[in-house]
Amino acid sequence: MISKRVAIIGLGVTGLSCVTFFNNKGIDVTVFDTRSNPPGKDKLDINTELVIGPLSGTRLASFDLLVVSPGIAIATPAIAKAIDAGAEVVGDIELFARELATPAYQGAKLVTITGSNGKSTVTTLLGEMASYAGVNVGVGGNIGVPALDLLSLDKQLYILELSSFQLETTESLNADVSTILNISEDHLDRYPNYQAYIDAKHKIYTQSKMCLINRDDTLTYTQQQPQISFGFDHSEFGLIQQDEPFLAQNQQPLLPCSAIKLSGKHNWMNALAALALGQQVGLPMDSMLAALQAYTGLNHRCEFVAEHQGVRWINDSKATNIGATQAALFGLSETIPGKVHVILGGDGKGADFTELANVLTEIKGQIVCFGRDAALIAEQHPAAIIVDDLAQAVAHIAKQATSGDLAILTPACASLDMYKNFMARGEHFMQLVKALAEASA
Repeated sequence: MISKRVAIIGLGVTGLSCVTFFNNKGIDVTVFDTRSNPPGKDKLDINTELVIGPLSGTRLASFDLLVVSPGIAIATPAIAKAIDAGAEVVGDIELFARELATPAYQGAKLVTITGSNGKSTVTTLLGEMASYAGVNVGVGGNIGVPALDLLSLDKQLYILELSSFQLETTESLNADVSTILNISEDHLDRYPNYQAYIDAKHKIYTQSKMCLINRDDTLTYTQQQPQISFGFDHSEFGLIQQDEPFLAQNQQPLLPCSAIKLSGKHNWMNALAALALGQQVGLPMDSMLAALQAYTGLNHRCEFVAEHQGVRWINDSKATNIGATQAALFGLSETIPGKVHVILGGDGKGADFTELANVLTEIKGQIVCFGRDAALIAEQHPAAIIVDDLAQAVAHIAKQATSGDLAILTPACASLDMYKNFMARGEHFMQLVKALAEASA
């Protein structure tokens, strides 16, 4: 590799990690970025050439290896021209995989996770499980730390979240276990059709020693063996009903679902997937279950905030579209002893809110709407009310909710009509909820 001419296409955090990786090996690289002031420019070594502006196929064709950012399609004409000229195209994940295969990293295990929804939750939850077990673990990839920056000779386990874009340029993972959690339409602006997106996801299985499939999503199925599965029924990793629903393995109870701080049936599935993956890389079940009970979720994604007077408050501010809110609310009423109360609203970006009507029929508690599109959302349920802002919404539900209930902010809208971003909205919600406890103390 040292004699090869290497080009990094796209700077940013991932591009910088690639530059560092090659520089540590004594290999000079040239960085290309179409943006006039790409993020990370100020962190480049003075000796690293940065080429700004439209990509030149002729220039790229002079390189032996192109390391392409996942945000840039390899079908881009300049990159395609370089490929035709004999250049090899990879991404940072392929570089990671090749390095992990060297003798220096012998013994380190690898878990790879993809899916249209839930992959960040499963990735971080599994990382917490490994930490509880005392395993030196690196967690990253498509979330958090770039994969190449995770590499360390003392790591025992790597857990990577991978996007379909990253999988396009990856061939050598050889993971101990991999999963596609679920597949739904996404990124169709990047792919010629839905099947191409599905095929990109399925590349994760062909680079794994064990496949974990979702029994409830046939699009995750593979003929590749060996394989294990998770799902809503009682097979393998699944659910059983005793006095209440339990997470189970082969119909043996592991943990009551009520002991999980994560809300919603979709998070029961995320928990089962994490347990299945962890078992495959030797994590003790007791450590995994302890971590699962302590885990409060990713920030602003069905995140447990507090329990006040027996009411659980959940921050799902990252639900900035209808699909995310549908996922959060589907079957949620069946998972708690009391009622579900919902806060919705913001800037719907022209969305068709009639798609919320079905899931809102499950809600027996308060449905409170605020923000620019509050009236349009309120039309989807006869009991919905409109308030001026988030503070009024929280105050209203706090007066109506009783012990055993759950209250969730899951807006189905962007936040820019009232907040800087969804994080600011979520932080405000958490402040309001925590103030409830302080006021009653």
